[in-house]
Amino acid sequence: MTSAVEQLHAVQVRIANAEREAERKPGAVTLVAVSKTFDAEHIRPVIEAGQRVFGENRVQEAQGKWPGLKAAFPDIELHLIGPLQSNKAKEAVALFDVIETIDREKIAAELAKEIAKQGRSLRLYVQVNTGSEPQKAGIEPREAVAFVQRCRDVHGLAIEGLMCIPPAEENPGPHFALLEKLAREAGVEKLSMGMSGDYETAVAFGATSVRVGSAIFGSR
Repeated sequence: MTSAVEQLHAVQVRIANAEREAERKPGAVTLVAVSKTFDAEHIRPVIEAGQRVFGENRVQEAQGKWPGLKAAFPDIELHLIGPLQSNKAKEAVALFDVIETIDREKIAAELAKEIAKQGRSLRLYVQVNTGSEPQKAGIEPREAVAFVQRCRDVHGLAIEGLMCIPPAEENPGPHFALLEKLAREAGVEKLSMGMSGDYETAVAFGATSVRVGSAIFGSR
């Protein structure tokens, strides 16, 4: 059975190859290792192998394992990549370094309040529902640029990028192209797109970070 560390190295090689094929600078793409549903003992070897950027879907689950790991490895960067409920904003701001899933006014307002209260400097992304899927979180593409502007002007949030999860059954390329276009229009530089099945495609379309879980840790 292939270990998570071996799979991590394989993913790193494939990202480097995809960067080269897309004629991008080496290291242009950050790997976010998605550790949701895996406990600290499974995550620790990946940290010890040098991985420092991780993603979690749920605030409560992350609270159960990451405070200890972050105390042991202070240079870890933790991303919230799942939907955020407004009643979890306080905990999310305290634990995470990057929140990728701002998608409505109420969340923007709660985060702004907690960031000011806790004096933390978080990196923030707006999630865009590029496929307009009713069951999926994210702001509608046609509203995304104006929403980024409101986050800045009304709530004082420094939005640095956009994030998307394309529909599972569709070609992800057009969705990645749409996100890149919206990012240019909104004046943000970061693009969080691409997961275990399509991260190499995302690199070709300009992703600055890819969120890879099962290709590293195995199936859940």
